[in-house]
Amino acid sequence: MQLDWDSIDTVLLDMDGTLLDLHFDFHFWTEYLPQKYSQIHNINLTEVTSYVAKRLEQKQGHLEWYCTNYWSQQFNLNIIQAQIEVKHLIKHRSDVIDFLESLGKKQKKRILITNSDRPSVELKFANSEIEALLDQVISSHDYNVAKENQKFWHRLQKSIDFDPETTLFIDDSEAVLDSAHQFGIKQLLSIKEPISSQLRQVDSKYPMIEDFLTLFGKTPNG
Repeated sequence: MQLDWDSIDTVLLDMDGTLLDLHFDFHFWTEYLPQKYSQIHNINLTEVTSYVAKRLEQKQGHLEWYCTNYWSQQFNLNIIQAQIEVKHLIKHRSDVIDFLESLGKKQKKRILITNSDRPSVELKFANSEIEALLDQVISSHDYNVAKENQKFWHRLQKSIDFDPETTLFIDDSEAVLDSAHQFGIKQLLSIKEPISSQLRQVDSKYPMIEDFLTLFGKTPNG
């Protein structure tokens, strides 16, 4: 899937599940956190796993869902410190560095827009190589509203003054892509396998990419 790069000035990029493999986050929230909570409070792991999943589901799509401080308070443990314990699982997708470097050579603005809060972003940057290859980094917490909300996009446009007609946005979340589409961003791409260890269970209405370099007309291995 080769794009018309002459029609693109700005590339907006999600972080978790897009530039970075979502395996770290999936493992932490569905396995490591329940195990840790179970050990601390001496509660049955099955019960804790269900409890954590239900609590997370209640806030999905809202800013709290992405806020480590909020969940630290809710679960009475330091989420970032717990994530540091499994930081070795933080990995960028294999083609990401080449992709970001290629965008830079084409003089495209590379702007990270993530729902992760700043402590999460700092942790991911400290354990990956993507920070130096980004021109700007924006957390939805900077605007106090998640990417699923139209207010985010209006505040983003005021902040960085991008043209939706000449902007490419890549994200693994269907809800976020829907929000971007509603705002008017014309070129939207989804991710075929956000979690390297799992096949995507739901198709996307947006074109899905498996390898970033195919956007430049390159084959995945060449």
